[in-house]
Amino acid sequence: MNLFVIAGMIGAPQIILIIVVVLLLFGGRKIPELMKGIGQGMKEFKKATESEDKEKDKDEKEKKDK
Repeated sequence: MNLFVIAGMIGAPQIILIIVVVLLLFGGRKIPELMKGIGQGMKEFKKATESEDKEKDKDEKEKKDK
């Protein structure tokens, strides 16, 4: 199924339901910790992909120089 079709099916009621379920599962005090963890994970992922891109560019440059 196409990602855009799925995204089009998610509306305000679904988002509210997801928020309520998350609050019930984790509680109000755990949400900031959860968001912090998600943010750190995204930051690490972005850092890893950037370093991989730099390494790939370096390898391509070395191939051109040869």
